[in-house]
Amino acid sequence: MPVLQNIRLNVFQGMQNIPNLAAEARGFFAAEGLSVTTTFTKSSQEQRDALRLGQCDIAHSAVDNAFALIRDAGFDVSIVVGLDHGFNKIMTRAGLFNYDDLRGKILAVDAPDTAFALLAYDVLARRGLQRGRDYQVSVVGATPFRLDALIKGEADFSLLNLPFNLLAQEAGCYMLDDPAAVVGDYQATCGFVSKAWVADKGDVLVRYLRAYIAGLNWARDPANRDELFQLALGWFNLSPGMTQQCLDRVLDPVSGFAPNAAINQKGLAETARLRESFQSDKPAGGRDLLACVDERFYQQACA
Repeated sequence: MPVLQNIRLNVFQGMQNIPNLAAEARGFFAAEGLSVTTTFTKSSQEQRDALRLGQCDIAHSAVDNAFALIRDAGFDVSIVVGLDHGFNKIMTRAGLFNYDDLRGKILAVDAPDTAFALLAYDVLARRGLQRGRDYQVSVVGATPFRLDALIKGEADFSLLNLPFNLLAQEAGCYMLDDPAAVVGDYQATCGFVSKAWVADKGDVLVRYLRAYIAGLNWARDPANRDELFQLALGWFNLSPGMTQQCLDRVLDPVSGFAPNAAINQKGLAETARLRESFQSDKPAGGRDLLACVDERFYQQACA
């Protein structure tokens, strides 16, 4: 048998991994001559460091993690594929039911200065709550750790993605708000690579994206739902009912995964706006965050 070329993937836990999991299970990566080694990161900082230090080849996570690498670390990355607008919900611990209840409370975040923390700050500001004045921020780490902090009462509210917001509700937490309904267009998840890596591995990236998109489109095909459900039971270790709920949400033809994992340009611009707004007192050094989008490899993969 031919030797498969290995891709080192770095991701967070969650339903957003369905495209790569399906691509592996259905043999789409192998058909492209690839094998994939996946690392589940504990935090966005750990993930960014892994990409910057050459410990992974491709990262899938919040778009703002790519922006942070460019703006804060001066590290050149390319956003090469999208996926969704996010399935985050603002979840509160038991006993907190409205925004006034959050005054004087603790927001749990992965990191205080990137990604969905910035989204949370923006939504809370629109609801009349200012960071530092009305609530405090605690750095807890990736979503499973934030869920645990809510359940244990070590934090009062947090943004949680699927399936963790459903697990939070099952544990007695309350879903306070849907950020997508508040901010509108927003590009949440993307895939990004270092420009140095892709300069030598462009063909490998095209093959990876072709398999990734094939996995996504296989999962989105209603004809494959029963098989996908059985696979998802093993991937995520959730109850059958919760697995179905998660699949219903991420595969919704309107609000779920974007066909072909296309990038929402308006949503990307909104994500960039949040980054620039958060760092309005820090010059960008002439860097245009949106210039990091490079769809050449994606277009080749879709051809």
